[in-house]
Amino acid sequence: MPRAVSDGGEAIDADIASRTSSHSHMDGGHHHHHHGHKVQFPPKKKLVDEFTDAVKETFFADDPLRQYKDQPMSKKVLISLQNFFPVLDWGRHYTFRKFRGDLVSGLTIASLCIPQDIGYAKLAGLLPNYGLYSSFVPPLIYAMMGSSRDIAIGPVAVVSLLLGTLLQNEFDPKKNQEEYTRLAFTATFFAGVTQAALGFLRLGFIIEFLSHAAIVGFMAGAAITIALQQLKGFLGIANFTKKTDIISVMKSVWGNVHHGWNWQTILIGASFLAFLLVAKYIAKKNKKLFWVAAIAPLTSVIISTLFVYITRADKHGVVIVKYIKKGINPPSASLIYFSGPNLMKGFRIGVIAGMIGLTEAIAIGRTFAGLKDYKIDGNKEMVALGTMNIVGSMTSCYIATGSFSRSAVNYMAGCQTAVSNIVMSIVVLLTLELITPLFKYTPNAILSSIIISAVLGLVDYHTAYLIWKVDKLDFLACLGAFFGVIFSSVEYGLLIAVAISLAKILLQVTRPRTVLLGNLPRTTLYRNIDQYPEATLVPGVVIVRVDSAIYFTNSNYVKDRILRWLRDEEERQQEQKLQKTEFLIVELSPVIDIDTSGIHALEDLFRALEKRKIQLILANPGPAVILKLRSAKFTDLIGEDKIFLTVGDAVKKFAPKAVENV
Repeated sequence: MPRAVSDGGEAIDADIASRTSSHSHMDGGHHHHHHGHKVQFPPKKKLVDEFTDAVKETFFADDPLRQYKDQPMSKKVLISLQNFFPVLDWGRHYTFRKFRGDLVSGLTIASLCIPQDIGYAKLAGLLPNYGLYSSFVPPLIYAMMGSSRDIAIGPVAVVSLLLGTLLQNEFDPKKNQEEYTRLAFTATFFAGVTQAALGFLRLGFIIEFLSHAAIVGFMAGAAITIALQQLKGFLGIANFTKKTDIISVMKSVWGNVHHGWNWQTILIGASFLAFLLVAKYIAKKNKKLFWVAAIAPLTSVIISTLFVYITRADKHGVVIVKYIKKGINPPSASLIYFSGPNLMKGFRIGVIAGMIGLTEAIAIGRTFAGLKDYKIDGNKEMVALGTMNIVGSMTSCYIATGSFSRSAVNYMAGCQTAVSNIVMSIVVLLTLELITPLFKYTPNAILSSIIISAVLGLVDYHTAYLIWKVDKLDFLACLGAFFGVIFSSVEYGLLIAVAISLAKILLQVTRPRTVLLGNLPRTTLYRNIDQYPEATLVPGVVIVRVDSAIYFTNSNYVKDRILRWLRDEEERQQEQKLQKTEFLIVELSPVIDIDTSGIHALEDLFRALEKRKIQLILANPGPAVILKLRSAKFTDLIGEDKIFLTVGDAVKKFAPKAVENV
């Protein structure tokens, strides 16, 4: 939005100025102005022009070709390249000072991502090395193509959980490990294809259907689900449920109390969880000490690994990571299922997981772009994320996206550009090449503690409370998503979130508001009498405003509602012995559009009023509405003298006595 203002700022200011002056004009000298303005018809557009305008607004709302105007050919090629690879743009202004910030933040998020990746890979049901692979290739691709400076790319909790649950519906990761992993790569490939296609075909608005409120609920539900899943490692339970809903998990946890819990594991897990939460608290209280929370996970991994190695706790039932394969990503293009029944399974899983990854990454990108005041292009982001997952699927990675917790740390550590992702990726490369064998004695409990402390940050109860205060329907979407995830599974939570968000739109489309208007004393303004109790109803005239477009979904409702307002008014007139209604004025300012059903409803309304000897008058129809009414010959039916620019003009003409005392 800001761009529109900056381009046409002067025009808009001038427009506002002219409007205000004309208002003061009207109110000041309202004896002589009314012979001037009538409702005007906009010039008719050719069908082709109308169609191209509609397509432009729908798919190219950000006017992407503006920067190519009047540029020489060489410049055009450069701009196109910069569009696909923003690195060519910011890379030219890269300085050593920026690198200092990027180096520090890159090392910080690397220390955070290495333990998280191992845990998240387990959450997705994959071997730990795949988590590290996914923090090596995707960030490099993103740094070349992405437009967000602060996002930290890699495996994330929610997508790992979603992928894990969906894949485990198809294969058992223990028994069919190879097929399971291949299906994961297939899903990653199609997730990338989905993301890139949405960006390339400029269908980014599809993800807007997941409203902010639904995402807040979904994330909180997923966070709690993930934390509960971690109880397996945290309590050292061997036979733990495969299901993710809270009831099965609680049965597993409490069913194993006597013989299934391992106290050594609980001791390690609990003490380090406490340490991580204290570190987080310190970082939150003092912004300067953000690095305490950032390096706490790696520190605790090192300490707990040493501790297990020295005390040989693995002999006493403390489960350890054992073996992480050394070396960088092997190619995996040949492992993707491009045919057979697994192709469709992979496609379905990929589309769902890809959409969630996309929503998360773009939400993060927008948040930090807002904090630092730069612009990110949603469609470009989608293409970048998609490409990175397609390449990732061919290099043994599973779905990567932007991580909330790591992006926040990245931002606080002072990252300047996407180079911090490159630094992180190089650290992961060194880890894979040199130090994976050292993770052998890392207890699973510590990974569980790290994940629990990481996902607790996704439960955003402040925002949820604010949503409750502001909009109850939004809060319903939030709660629906939350409980759906917790009591059923991640996909159902998503379904509920989208369904409630869509239901909200349908409600607004099928049941628009209609309000009674009254005259504000000593003005020619007519306003909602609920909002302005001092507004007086004009005797003999009922003024109704319709507050949305009149379409087939609501045309009958609008007609019936207007007739009901009329009936209520007539009852009031009989009680108070006032003069009978002679005119019904329908104020059409908020009606941006009308379709054939809407016009039929207006015709029905006109006939119903005719029987009661009441005249129908329209006030201030917009350009689309007046054109369609004219094309449908409705203006001839009602009479062009019954269409006015303002309610005030209509009242002045048809009920002059009512306003003479103004």
